Amino acid sequence: MVDLIPKENFPYSEINKHTIQGFLYSYFKESCPDFHDAKGFKFFCYSDVFPHNDYIEDVKKTIIVSSPDKSFIDFLNSHLEGNKVISGHPFEIKSKAINVPFNRIWITGSPVVLYKDNKKNLYFSFERDKDLIFFLDRIKDNALRKFNAFYNEEYYFEDNIFDRLIFSKEVVVNTIKKGNEFIIIGSMWKNLEKEYISRDDKRFYSFLMESGIGEKNSMGFGFVNPVKLNRNKVSGA
Repeated sequence: MVDLIPKENFPYSEINKHTIQGFLYSYFKESCPDFHDAKGFKFFCYSDVFPHNDYIEDVKKTIIVSSPDKSFIDFLNSHLEGNKVISGHPFEIKSKAINVPFNRIWITGSPVVLYKDNKKNLYFSFERDKDLIFFLDRIKDNALRKFNAFYNEEYYFEDNIFDRLIFSKEVVVNTIKKGNEFIIIGSMWKNLEKEYISRDDKRFYSFLMESGIGEKNSMGFGFVNPVKLNRNKVSGA
């Protein structure tokens, strides 16, 4: 859990996904250049900055960073402290490691992003494509490739990755990299649920909860939070 304490007032829009990615990567650039420059999956994710309102001097905002790689979390937690300038704005940074209990029901903490055609830079859109099967198949394929790359295994299962889903909304995210604007389409979910997870499958779902779902996880997309049941109602964990 990373607290960002701004030292001046400015609009929420001035800190975007690419800004946060660069902020996190900056800690690895000198100490862990192999990780910083590596191609392929990065095996970490992070939430949107919350609460979603403008930055007010000395009023804390927070992001949550997750990863199945404990050494990654330990490294960040040991370095995320002190004063830092992010996108030209001064912050005081504080962090602490937290353990989040596993659950079979999740809610998204940032948009889930999938390519429909990555060669054309075309993102999947529920409003345009209206294809839940494509969404589920693509999420599953991406998750299995990440899991098997991380553990060097050939794990597979036949079932759908989720049994129950409650859609919230589709979102369009504008982000700027090196002066160029990029538009990314994603979806938010009130409920992503697997009704039964066997002991053998729990390691896969635990990994996925920590690495994020969908694509562009290292840009902070596809972050999920477990939720808990309370008297047959779902509430935020």
